[in-house]
Amino acid sequence: MIVASLIFIVTLIFVIWQPKNLQIGTTAVIGSIVALVFGVVSFSDVLIVTNIVWDATLAFIGIIILSMVLDEIGFFEWAALKMAKFSNGSGIKMFIYSILLGAFVSALFANDGAALILTPILLAKMRILKLNTKTIVAFLLAGGFISDSASLPFVFSNLTNIVTANYFSIGFVEYFLNMIIPFIVSVLASIAILWLLLRKDIPQTADISLLKEPKSVIKNMKLFYFSWVFLGLLLCAYFIGDAFDLPISIFALGGAIIFLIIATLSKTVNAKQIIKEAPWQVVWFSIGLYIVVYGLKNAGLTDYLTIVLQNLAQRGDTIAILGTGFIAAFLSAIMNNMPTVMIMDIALHDIPNQALAYANIIGCNLGPKMTPFGSLATLLWLHVLAKKGVKISFWQYSKFGLIITPPVLLIVLLAV
Repeated sequence: MIVASLIFIVTLIFVIWQPKNLQIGTTAVIGSIVALVFGVVSFSDVLIVTNIVWDATLAFIGIIILSMVLDEIGFFEWAALKMAKFSNGSGIKMFIYSILLGAFVSALFANDGAALILTPILLAKMRILKLNTKTIVAFLLAGGFISDSASLPFVFSNLTNIVTANYFSIGFVEYFLNMIIPFIVSVLASIAILWLLLRKDIPQTADISLLKEPKSVIKNMKLFYFSWVFLGLLLCAYFIGDAFDLPISIFALGGAIIFLIIATLSKTVNAKQIIKEAPWQVVWFSIGLYIVVYGLKNAGLTDYLTIVLQNLAQRGDTIAILGTGFIAAFLSAIMNNMPTVMIMDIALHDIPNQALAYANIIGCNLGPKMTPFGSLATLLWLHVLAKKGVKISFWQYSKFGLIITPPVLLIVLLAV
């Protein structure tokens, strides 16, 4: 137990710290090799882990590639400008619309797509509007929060969703039907509580005449119109694929490759550049870190967690769902949501209550917002902002996250 815990803690520290630009995937693989050397896991465990995460990681890569291609076309910048124009210069409407845009992007293109692609675009537009620093930070904090709180409705909306759905054999349609109401509740609760917390920093008006016309940022109008049709067909394909029990990565990665080829043939994007910049490290990260976490399972840590969760399950659905969600949220906040969702999935495996799997997902999606290191998306989001000259301190972020996350989490869990 001590060896397994030390390997996990050191691996996680290096994943968060990333000294000398050490990539997250490289760190996770090194951690998994150390776990193998010390006998914490076996080669058969590696095969088990690979079988669990391969579909999730390839699907995630596909979603990010698709997002990158759409970003090159000008899809997200068009959406941001359209949102600003719809507000008619009202600060309140712009705030609400920006959150709704973040929720839309997070739902369809995963939380990382919303945080990493949409954030720089919104920041650039707010600077053009000459908004003050407090207002910009308010919009960014709201956007960063909604990217995770809205990553609930589809299996592909978050890597944690894919891992858990595959682990418990939850189909695409079944997952959607069970999570659509919590998603709607999460978006509405997020808007209400974000507004209450940040309303003093939201201006009454903004001069939207300073912004470009939305259509002016589209590189290829035919491809832009086609992208809407393609996204609709891809979404239908997910539902059809579920009927035949096909892996979600077939459509996520396959669809991304098809769209990349079409965009390349139209000479709108550079395929080599897109493939080169795709987050391949996520593949090694998912497999490597899960192997390290599996070492904790072999050492018996998840057995203790199972006892706690079984005790909660005996106290009725409401207590069980709330307890599971908040445990997942707390663990995600202090040790990152990816290892947490893996540990919690293993601990919940023998508890015959699938609602707890959904509570785990919600806790792992919202809980990380309480600390800057709760999720890789947040760490990368803060890094992107720092490069753009916007610095949000550890305490500023944590104070915001600790105030807003618990009430939203409570409301969403009750919706389950």
